[in-house]
Order: sequence, then structure tokens, then C-alpha cells
Amino acid sequence: MPPSKSGSDRLTPRQQQVLELIQSAIANTGAPPTRAEIAAELGFRSANAAEEHLQALARKGAIELVSGTSRGIRLRPSAFKTEGERSFGSSLLKELSTLALPLVGRVAAGHPILAEEHVEQTFHVEASLFSRKPDYLLKVRGLSMRDAGIMDGDLLAVARVQDARDGEIIVARIDGEVTVKRLVRHPDHIELRAENPDFAPIIVQPGASIEIEGLAVGLIRPHCP
Repeated sequence: MPPSKSGSDRLTPRQQQVLELIQSAIANTGAPPTRAEIAAELGFRSANAAEEHLQALARKGAIELVSGTSRGIRLRPSAFKTEGERSFGSSLLKELSTLALPLVGRVAAGHPILAEEHVEQTFHVEASLFSRKPDYLLKVRGLSMRDAGIMDGDLLAVARVQDARDGEIIVARIDGEVTVKRLVRHPDHIELRAENPDFAPIIVQPGASIEIEGLAVGLIRPHCP
């Protein structure tokens, strides 16, 4: 749907295409696209053309660009409430409904993710940020997924699933511990791959205890200005 803003903040049709591509990539894979992927998908001559559109979207408040990573693109929330609950709203799609999502902090080994003691608070989040409805937000710890644009302190939007496709970013439980990694299926084992060369992959051999708890369907950075 075209944005309702007027004047210099109105998105051009091409900028709207780029924004929708970013939304779709985050919803389907849990990570934003690279400049090269945007260029290839939309037929730009180079990644520089994609960068120009991203810079324009950032100036108009639709996204936030994070330096130091090829996937450093975030859909940008526009509003907060601090009285017990916080409210995120897209400045481009204000009229759409919101979702009430529990925020899960640290998860104790062996306990369900949505156990009451893990829920820190409730966030009201624009439903338009996701093409697939999330069930909760998980507070990210550490930088193992940095190169997928997922940073320490980010809120990962997660849909509860019990299975996922090869290459998707998932929330998995291994021997009681919860982790966020990219799922890579091999003929004789499962690899949970970090998106940071400083972190070794987790190799899950047949018969090992692993449960897929959820699928990453979006990302929110709560501390953006």
C-alpha cells in the first residue's frame, strides 16, 4: 500500500518497491537483503543504485542503516510508550492494526520459552512490519548473527513452528539451551550456522537433542533514536 505521507517524505514508486522487498526478505528469511541482492531483484545496474534508494529511505524515516555489515538494514519503529508497555508504530503505515507480543528475555535451561518468568513485558508492534504473524519477541544476546544484521539487544520477532526450511534463521533448543542460528541441513547431520566468522557452527549429529522452537520473521531495534 502506498505511504500516506506528503511532500518530501512521500516514497517514490521505486523506493516503495525497495521497502517492500526489504519487508519481504525479513519476513521470509529473518534477515534483510544485501545491496547486491536488492540490485539483482529489482534490475538495478549496480549495488550503488540500491544504496542510493536505501539512503533515501533512511532520510524519510522508513529504515535505519547500520554500518559494518552487508545486511545492516532495519525497518524503523517510530513511537514508544514507557508506562509498563511500549508501542512501536510504522510512520508509513500508522492506520494498520497492532499486535501485542510478549518480550522474552533470558530463557532458563529446560524451561518453555514462553514461561511466565521469562516474559519481561508486552510490546505493541505494528502488524504491517511482518508478512507472517509473530508470536513473541526474543531479546538477542551476543553477536553470533551479526552479519545477518542481528545485533546484541535487538528484538527478534519469532513465529512458533516445529520445523523450518534449509537456510532459514531459527530459534532452536539444544540440550535445554536456546540459540538463534541459520539452519543448514546436511545428509548426515544438521548444522546451526552463525553469521559471524568468530563463532563456530553447532553440529547436531543424528540422535542428539534438538528442537526447533521458532522461525525468525522480523527484527526490531528498540534503542534506535
